[in-house]
Amino acid sequence: MANTSARILYKPFGLAGSVGAGLVAGIVFKQVWKRVSDSEDAPEASDRRYGWGEMLLAATIQGAIFAAVKAAVDRGGAVAFERMTGEWPGEWPGEDVSDED
Repeated sequence: MANTSARILYKPFGLAGSVGAGLVAGIVFKQVWKRVSDSEDAPEASDRRYGWGEMLLAATIQGAIFAAVKAAVDRGGAVAFERMTGEWPGEWPGEDVSDED
């Protein structure tokens, strides 16, 4: 089980991973959007040139890509942290963390 110090030590790694995941997800989304539409850039919600359907499709694809990349980076970071320290940085099922905070 992760202790409080392992969770605290992991926070900077998790934050760096999240920033990296956001950058990677943005690059992946741009490439995917180029393939599924005729446009280089995805529509912004306030751009009148695009209809609701195209705008919502872009937002859905972007959200799915960001969630998948973030989950993969978060899990990879936790696994790497455990290999380096021997401590899992997150919670285990059934773990009571109420008295640690």
